[in-house]
Amino acid sequence: MKKKAVVLLSGGLDSATTAAIALKDGYDVMALSFNYGQRHNKELQASVKIAQALGIKEHYTIDVNLSGWGGSALTDSAIALPEDGVKSDIIPITYVPGRNTVFIAIALSLAEAKGCNAIFLGINAVDYSGYPDCRPDYLAAYQNLANLSSKVGVEGKAPQLIAPLIHDLK
Repeated sequence: MKKKAVVLLSGGLDSATTAAIALKDGYDVMALSFNYGQRHNKELQASVKIAQALGIKEHYTIDVNLSGWGGSALTDSAIALPEDGVKSDIIPITYVPGRNTVFIAIALSLAEAKGCNAIFLGINAVDYSGYPDCRPDYLAAYQNLANLSSKVGVEGKAPQLIAPLIHDLK
């Protein structure tokens, strides 16, 4: 039986690289992208092109509006985007509250419904230095949640959360 995976595909470099890694590792990949109320949708448009270029046949784009309550420069036009990069000792203003928690929950639902063995995420060491939902311990906790909260998890077959770039720098 062929291995199957959901890849969270934002349209950025990290998620595109992660999708290519999943394909190279022999997975039949379906892409999952989100319109979450981000200020710019260039990456969302790029996700379509990346999926096509990689030969990914199934690509889902889900509307999950996280902009309604603000809290991030990525979803709230009243908050200025930082011009000087992200400092590693603080949670940056570009952190979107709950974004990865919501995205992984939807990916888990899709993975379970489609019989996938894995969920690939393009997070990296630069991300987890400032974003609480990009840390290895967060992924381990979410894996535990997947094991406990899904039919396949209770049966011992929860999709594995795989972040191949988690220890890499950009």
